[in-house]
Amino acid sequence: MMTIKSHTWNEEGNGRRDFIFVTAGAMGAIGTAMLAWPFIDSMNPSADVSALASVEVDLTPIEVGQRITVGWRGKPVFIDHRIAEQIALARRDDGDDLPDPEADAARAQHAEWLIVVGVCTHLGCVPLGQGPASPRGEWGGWFCPCHGSHYDTSGRIRKGPAPRNLDLPPYRFLDDGQVEIG
Repeated sequence: MMTIKSHTWNEEGNGRRDFIFVTAGAMGAIGTAMLAWPFIDSMNPSADVSALASVEVDLTPIEVGQRITVGWRGKPVFIDHRIAEQIALARRDDGDDLPDPEADAARAQHAEWLIVVGVCTHLGCVPLGQGPASPRGEWGGWFCPCHGSHYDTSGRIRKGPAPRNLDLPPYRFLDDGQVEIG
């Protein structure tokens, strides 16, 4: 018969073994974190995207009746320095039967400045109407050439397949001549 010699562990042997297990576990955790960090960091927005999170626009060179386009988060934003007739027309039409009813005063923080995202809410085309010679649709606002949506001088949908008004970006006036979009 064969006998197996048993070993007894003393406290010193257990301490060494525990130290090795803890050290190996810590190194494994650190290695996993170092391996995972590039993947986690790649989910953060890039510097060029973060830089476009907000845009400041100087409004002083924009003449009354002029429309400009600025870029914000990769989208065109239309800024319209409306004339008194456009404001009056938009306010008069507040009570009309609109597909997406919204008062002009709720769409423009200052009546003379309308700021909307220049993307049709139907399928994402860019509406025409920014240039003085481009078609502005039946209500004098914007016209989407892709499927025929017409927007009024407040950016509200009046005719066509678009389900809602032109979107309003978050914006605030820093002073009378500066606006921050985003």
